[in-house]
Amino acid sequence: MEFNIDTFHPFVLNIGLAQHNADWNWKNVSSPFARLYYVIEGSAKIILPDHTVSLRKGYMYFIPAFTSHSYECTSSFTHYYAHIYEDPQAKYLFLEDWVLPEEIQGDTLELSIFQELYSLNPTMKLSKSDPSTYDNSSTLASNLLKNKQRPLYNKMISRGIIYQLLAPFFKTAHLKSTVTDDRVKRAITYIRNHISDELCIDKVAETLCVSKNYFIRIFKKETGTTPANFIIQRKIEKAQLLLITNDLPVKQTSYLVGFEDFSYFNRVFKKITGMTPNEYRREAKSQSVADGKYNPNEKSLNLE
Repeated sequence: MEFNIDTFHPFVLNIGLAQHNADWNWKNVSSPFARLYYVIEGSAKIILPDHTVSLRKGYMYFIPAFTSHSYECTSSFTHYYAHIYEDPQAKYLFLEDWVLPEEIQGDTLELSIFQELYSLNPTMKLSKSDPSTYDNSSTLASNLLKNKQRPLYNKMISRGIIYQLLAPFFKTAHLKSTVTDDRVKRAITYIRNHISDELCIDKVAETLCVSKNYFIRIFKKETGTTPANFIIQRKIEKAQLLLITNDLPVKQTSYLVGFEDFSYFNRVFKKITGMTPNEYRREAKSQSVADGKYNPNEKSLNLE
């Protein structure tokens, strides 16, 4: 499969410098945003489902979107962070198909351009690292508005910096797909290109010139899931990103990801995320933001 770099349009939601002292200990973090970190001082850990990554001074780290993980910090720790997402209305998401290394050694260039990105966008930093203080629809809407109101030259320089920060990770990156059957590869491409449509499994099978039942068998053999589950998961992931990066009504969001039945969209969204779309948007508003408390057992869309 060929990849056109011209289709890759990364956006920055937040950029900042965070200083901690044994207080970077968020649990069960997961969101539709990728994260870049550059460690300035100290150490911490990112706990992934199957292993733990120790964060070290002078290294950069990449955490893909929709990656469930936790943070552990027992001492002082300082790092730059950038929260990155791709256009949720784009047919193809570039980062979705690539596995980037979790860690690469940084140098003075990466550090200086991280500093430049921060200095260019001082209003895009988080006031606090506690997810309950910034992960709510009003704060996100404010951040997105600030993002859109930046001067054109600022947006251009920021985009170039993100390319520079991500480029070293692609030196050893590899394609994520382990699918070997060309028919299933074509089916996945078709699904991604039509994720905003209602999408009928019969029609997907028809594009491959195979029967529906045979298509379901080969798809599940290659991917470990059924075409229906794959389609629903991708639709809901796109909906999650749309709900946070836009202030569109939830009903309109459901149409944008190909759900004609709004009630069905609500049911499926809750089944996958544990919350309704509206709850997903306003979850943090119900948390104790005023006194800065954070309950790690509560579900929330954490960004840092």
